[in-house]
Amino acid sequence: MRQCLVLLVAAGAAVCSVAAEAQSYPARSITMVVPYAAGGVFDTIARIIGARMGELLGQSVVVENVTGAGGIIGVQRVIHAKPDGYTVLLGTVGTHAYNQSIYRKHRYDAVSDFTPVTLFSDQPMVLEGRKDLPANNLTEFIALLKQNGTKMQYGSAGVGSTTHLACALLNARIGVEVTHVPYRGGGPVANDLIGGRIDYMCGNMGSSVLRVAAKQSKPLALLSRERTPLMPELATAQEQGIDDYDVVTWTAFFLPKGAPKDIVVKLNEATSAAMDTPAIRARFNDIGVVGVAPQRRGPEYLAKYVVEEIARWERPIKDAGLQAD
Repeated sequence: MRQCLVLLVAAGAAVCSVAAEAQSYPARSITMVVPYAAGGVFDTIARIIGARMGELLGQSVVVENVTGAGGIIGVQRVIHAKPDGYTVLLGTVGTHAYNQSIYRKHRYDAVSDFTPVTLFSDQPMVLEGRKDLPANNLTEFIALLKQNGTKMQYGSAGVGSTTHLACALLNARIGVEVTHVPYRGGGPVANDLIGGRIDYMCGNMGSSVLRVAAKQSKPLALLSRERTPLMPELATAQEQGIDDYDVVTWTAFFLPKGAPKDIVVKLNEATSAAMDTPAIRARFNDIGVVGVAPQRRGPEYLAKYVVEEIARWERPIKDAGLQAD
C-alpha cells in the first residue's frame, strides 16, 4: 500500500513538473534544428522567422544546422531530444513526405515520431518552358507533350529534388513519359533552360519570378493550389484543368513526440504572429516564400497534411525509381 502511495505521489509530482514547465515556457533559448546546410533557402527561412519568434517569446531562437543524409541526421537529432519545447525541427516536404517513400527502410516515422506544431509557409513552384516553346499555357503544353513527349526533355536540380518530383508528378498526371535530365543544383538547370537545351522545368518561385521577368523563360502554370501575389496573372494548374494538383516546397515546425499541448499552443501562436508581421511577409516574398492561410496553421491540420503528403508522393517516387535502402 505504501509503495503504491509513493508511486502515485511520484507520478503526481511529474505531472505537476510538466505543467509548471509549460506555464513558464520559454524560460531559456530555443534551438531550431534546420536539417539542411547554412545559406540555403530553408536556412534563410529559419533565420527570418526565428528572429521574430524570439522577440515575441522573449527568448532567443538559435538556428542549428544539422546536415546529412537528405535531412535524416537533423530529424533524428530532434526525435531523440527531450519533448520540452526547447528543440524544434524545421520540417519540410522532403523530411516529412519524400523520405518516407525514398527509403525502403524507414529511419523514422514522419507521423508518429513527432508532435505537429504548425505549417507556416509555402514556396510555390512554376512550370516554366524555354522561351521559344510552342505553348503558351498548360492546355497547349499538355497537347504538345502528348504529341512530342518522347522527343522532349525536362531538367531538375537533381534526382529526388522538389524540382524533379514536381515535374515527375505532373508528367504522371498528364500520362506521358519524358526524358529527365538531372543537374547538380538549380543554377545549371536554369542556364540550360535559358539556353534552350532543355524544354521545361518546374522551378521554385524565388528564382522563377526573376527568369520570367527577364523573359528568359515562359511561365505556363503555377503549381500551387492558389495564385500568388508574386505572379498574380499566372493561372494555377488546377484552374487550367488538372484537378487537385498542388506542389509546393512547404515548411513546418515539429516537436518531439509527447510535447505538452500548452507548449505546442505557445509555439503555434508565436509562429502565426510572426507570419502576420508585415516585415516578415515582405522578406519572405523577396525569396519567393509565402505564408499559408491562417486556417491551415493549426497542429491538427498539419498532422492530417503530413499523412496526405506522404500518400501523394509515394507513387511518383516509386515510378521515378528513386527508392534506396
